Amino acid sequence: MEALETFRQEVREWLETNCPASMRTPMPEEESPWGGRNASWPNPDSKVWMDNMASRGWTAPTWPKEYGGGGLSKDENKILQQELRRIKARPALMSFGIWMLGPALLEFANEEQKKEYLPPIVRGEIRWCQGYSEPGAGSDLAGLQTKCEDKGDHYLINGQKIWTSYADHADWIFALVRTDSSKKHEGISFLLIDMASEGVETRPITMISGASPFCETFFTDVKVPKDHLVGELNKGWTIAKRLLQHEREMISGMGLGGSLAGGGLGGLDQVAKEYYGEVDGRVASPALREHIAQQKMDGRAFSLTLQRSVEEAKAGHGPGAASSIFKYYGTELNKRRYELLLELLGTQGLGWEGEGFTPEELGVTRSWLRSKGNSIEGGTSEVQLNVVSKRVLGLPS
Repeated sequence: MEALETFRQEVREWLETNCPASMRTPMPEEESPWGGRNASWPNPDSKVWMDNMASRGWTAPTWPKEYGGGGLSKDENKILQQELRRIKARPALMSFGIWMLGPALLEFANEEQKKEYLPPIVRGEIRWCQGYSEPGAGSDLAGLQTKCEDKGDHYLINGQKIWTSYADHADWIFALVRTDSSKKHEGISFLLIDMASEGVETRPITMISGASPFCETFFTDVKVPKDHLVGELNKGWTIAKRLLQHEREMISGMGLGGSLAGGGLGGLDQVAKEYYGEVDGRVASPALREHIAQQKMDGRAFSLTLQRSVEEAKAGHGPGAASSIFKYYGTELNKRRYELLLELLGTQGLGWEGEGFTPEELGVTRSWLRSKGNSIEGGTSEVQLNVVSKRVLGLPS
């Protein structure tokens, strides 16, 4: 116990010295620290903050030190997260490499691959995207057809992926490819592909929110070295399933802090008081007070449930079918949050552009539209409910 308190004091002192003041403020979307080979830094402090955290391995605090991680125990990581929240620190690095690919590599990659790919992820040097869904293989992901041919000293890739988030900004993609057409699940392999390879093309897809985070990705005679295969040939489905569990847990996190806050406008109760009025220090409308309280309680209960799941995972129980429960509920919680925010903003939540609306108000409107995609990405809500019914509840097909 004394050692942990000493660690807490060390963390607190380190953060005071190494976390820039501007990194202790709400983060505008344009300053999101995705890193990568071609990263831009509208706020130079974002790069300083990422580099400082990466120097300690704290962008991936529980990963082993030999792969660039922090090597922290679960108790030490808990303290680190508490101290980061205490100073309201922004995320030092946002990364599909950390959230999804890294855990899969730690479990399935060989030693050479771990040493090659994991440290650059921790340092924010490589930005990854995910190549799973295809135009004819969404809910039935195992129906994918992107072809991978063995050409002796390399693989040759031809096909198309869709809904590849931020592919137009990514340096590398982790993709599922078909290496055996005679089998379905047993004919899929897991491949790492450099997006700078000849024959790779991305085309952004404009969403209803006006943004284009999703892309179509095309592979035309793309050559990939054979040592970029993770795991065994034709055994990629096992890796794919585990990575999807990590992805669903990541998406479920959208329902956490967001259930308590109103974006850059402040907490939900603060937004309600400003836009709807207050009486004796309380939100003027009893009905709105009830809705806000319910959202906060749901968010808190969900947070505690996720924390319990994390502790179980650290005790040796990897993410399982329960991640589908978290993904589904986190999605619904986030969508309800934005519905409530629009209700609180009233007519100020109806803007798209132009005068009469603040950037924060316009951000809420666009985020409300964006939140609808949560029920599709990472596996549709219908698919998650099927997984829960079969794998968790044991119901018949």
